[in-house]
Amino acid sequence: MTEIVLQDLAKHYDSSVAVEHMSIRIAPGELVALLGPSGCGKTTTLRMVGGFVDVSSGRILVGGRDVTALPPNRRNMGFVFQNYALFPHMSVAENVAFGLQMRKTPKPETAKRVAQALARVKLASFADRLPKQLSGGQQQRVALARALVIEPDVLLLDEPLSNLDATLRQEMKIEIRQLQQSLGLTTIFVTHDQDEAMSVADRMVLMRQGRVEQMGTPGDIFETPCSRFAAEFMGVTNLFPGKAAAPGLFVLDDGAVVRLADAAVPSGPCSLALRPERIEVSAAPPAEGDNSFHAMVEIATYRGALIEYRLRSQRGLTMIARRPTPALGGPAVLAPGATVHVSWPITAGSLVPEN
Repeated sequence: MTEIVLQDLAKHYDSSVAVEHMSIRIAPGELVALLGPSGCGKTTTLRMVGGFVDVSSGRILVGGRDVTALPPNRRNMGFVFQNYALFPHMSVAENVAFGLQMRKTPKPETAKRVAQALARVKLASFADRLPKQLSGGQQQRVALARALVIEPDVLLLDEPLSNLDATLRQEMKIEIRQLQQSLGLTTIFVTHDQDEAMSVADRMVLMRQGRVEQMGTPGDIFETPCSRFAAEFMGVTNLFPGKAAAPGLFVLDDGAVVRLADAAVPSGPCSLALRPERIEVSAAPPAEGDNSFHAMVEIATYRGALIEYRLRSQRGLTMIARRPTPALGGPAVLAPGATVHVSWPITAGSLVPEN
């Protein structure tokens, strides 16, 4: 297992900055997801690590070795491209064998390792097919087998699931994670999908305009986003501007007072971040100690396992709440126009800077 260290990595294109001050340590055997919107620099970072994009400044260390100036074929990294980059005129087995042939691996050893790689991704019976005869999920497995057959020190995955349908994405997420863990491969996984990142990563690096916005475990970033950008990107739909009045007290712009477990008082403008799943909606008043408001149901939307409510408080504040459907033990669905009690525990909300 191999450690990766990025030291103040940067990439500039003339006056444009793609990546700036990127410093990350990835532990041996860890899977780190680079997450963020299009244009944030995550793929550029991955390609610098792989050697496909030159570094403007900074260093890349792999297993303690400086690989910053080395070409891709001397880094011993497996790279899975977003479009898979399979050779259309080659069979599955020939595609997988390509990296070994470039390394002049003896033919018997190549055949053995190709067979093992295809068995590992459950494609042993597809060795003679051409890429055009495969489904998207099967092509993805071939690309993964080709990356793994060279026995890389590091695995790099660039949006590997973006071209698959929802069912295949779910299957491949599990397979990639299982393979990565069973092989103990240090892995960087690029995605713009926060659910995808949370389901596969040991840690996530949320990027914004070429820089690290927040880094931590999926739970860290999901539960305690460091900024409004991080909160919005991680799916917080309730962001209420206001002002910290005292430790543990926050006054919303509409005048309502909210109690918080966090006693910190931010110095600048901030908002209350509140996840829809943490909001209780009921006909009866909540237990003492909760933040509680009267509200009216504006819209109730069926979302499969959840009912999503758009609510409006008596002061005019709108919010989104999500509760389990009755089939999963949730309460009866509340009709639009119903007057309800809305509440959440003091531990549910967090303050995020307005930046």
